[in-house]
Amino acid sequence: MGITKVDNPFRTLKTAMNKNVLVKVKDGYEYVGKLVMVDLTMNVVLNECMEFSDDGKSPIAKYGTVFIRGSQILYIAIDYSGG
Repeated sequence: MGITKVDNPFRTLKTAMNKNVLVKVKDGYEYVGKLVMVDLTMNVVLNECMEFSDDGKSPIAKYGTVFIRGSQILYIAIDYSGG
């Protein structure tokens, strides 16, 4: 049995800069946009962001730039294509 190395989440997100990501937050909403900033507390900033309800099918709103607090994030999907 071997030990699997787990990448540092911050480092992984840094490599996703300027790529489309999906951010799911604790209240069930999803945000899809281009990742432009991440910090050590996992706060993220997205450009060209769209907000989706918890069913993920129809957009609720379109934003220019969005700040999402790291403490509210459930998960982030990198290279999201929206299918």
